[in-house]
Amino acid sequence: MLAVDTGVVEEWLSEFKTLPEASISSYAASLKDKTALISSLYKVIQEPQSELLEPVCHQLFEFYRSGEEQLLRFTLQFLPELMWCYLAVSASRDLQSSGCIEALLLGVYNLEIVDKEGHSKVLSFTIPSLSKPSVYHEPSSIGSMALTEGALSQHGLSRVVYSGPHPQREMLTAQNRFEVLTFLLLCYNAALSYMPAMSLQSLCQICSRICVCGYPRQQVRKYKGVNSRIPVSSEFMVQMLTGIYYAFYNGEWDLARKAMDDVLYRAQLELYPEPLLVANAIKASLPQGAMKSSKEGTRCIQVEITPTSSRISRNAVTSMSIRGHRWKRHEQPENGNDATELGNFIIPEISVTSVAGERTGNGEKSRALAENDVQHLQGVQETATDPRTDSKGMPEIRRQKSVRKMMEDGINSSGRVQF
Repeated sequence: MLAVDTGVVEEWLSEFKTLPEASISSYAASLKDKTALISSLYKVIQEPQSELLEPVCHQLFEFYRSGEEQLLRFTLQFLPELMWCYLAVSASRDLQSSGCIEALLLGVYNLEIVDKEGHSKVLSFTIPSLSKPSVYHEPSSIGSMALTEGALSQHGLSRVVYSGPHPQREMLTAQNRFEVLTFLLLCYNAALSYMPAMSLQSLCQICSRICVCGYPRQQVRKYKGVNSRIPVSSEFMVQMLTGIYYAFYNGEWDLARKAMDDVLYRAQLELYPEPLLVANAIKASLPQGAMKSSKEGTRCIQVEITPTSSRISRNAVTSMSIRGHRWKRHEQPENGNDATELGNFIIPEISVTSVAGERTGNGEKSRALAENDVQHLQGVQETATDPRTDSKGMPEIRRQKSVRKMMEDGINSSGRVQF
């Protein structure tokens, strides 16, 4: 560790002790921009024999229990590195050099399992139903879901999973070690959106190291320092995959891909079903050949969202369009085409005005309408040809009396035409 880094850390330790209470909020907001300080703190944590490690752990714990949200997140960003240092020291059986790190991890754990009043917290998680759309999936894209009696009885019901209450711990042992670390990683994942890029890089790196140390893949990764195997639990590996999945789409594609492969490698060796399921699901959902660079910033997941309003085509057939076609007024000149030909048929148009273009009275409207339509249909019948006649097309004369009777029967007592 360089003298410059030592000076930066010592200045940070003395600065907070003399800080007035009114300036804590502004001081906490400025910490995230001090990249030199954050880099120096990582170097202190990575050296278990450093003299600054104990005061740094004490300062981080003071930040966490201060109640200031930004100070709490500042401590959380070092959580993956603290876990790795503790597990590495535990694997080497040199527990004395990890006492301050163990105390910090236990302090954060005991603060998180209780609420502000000191009562044990019970965390609840709602498992979404695949039959309802969400920002992550569409039911139509999954395929046909059989509407059985059991499926209908479960429709609309949400399944809630509870975690807790968790017991307080005074020390970490081989029996409760991963129970505490899994809960701490759960707290870290809850604040993933606030973690800087350096913290996500540390998370991916320690996941790879934990999973391959002591196995043949360690030689491929060229990891040095710890050569013995580090035991892990299935729940802890699932929490690791949660953070890795977030790192995929937030600027750390290469490191996240390497970490996921190592976690999947370890899960196959341990035959853990939960990490195998989650890792294979993440691997299957990743885009092929895209996002090759890890320095292109935050990425987003493209999903298909169901439109909130129904879309109606402009060419849809409605009652208004039918009424408009049926009762269209005859506004064309007399020398124009009065009918539209469709093959061998001519569709007549109904005129609601008299021959002279003037409107008739209410009593005379139906009589004039009937006479005009009868004359029009007579003209239609005279122009129709019989395909069975010779090539000269002799016109077929039909009985005009039946046509006139048909039109007269179509007029009711109110003077309206029935169709």
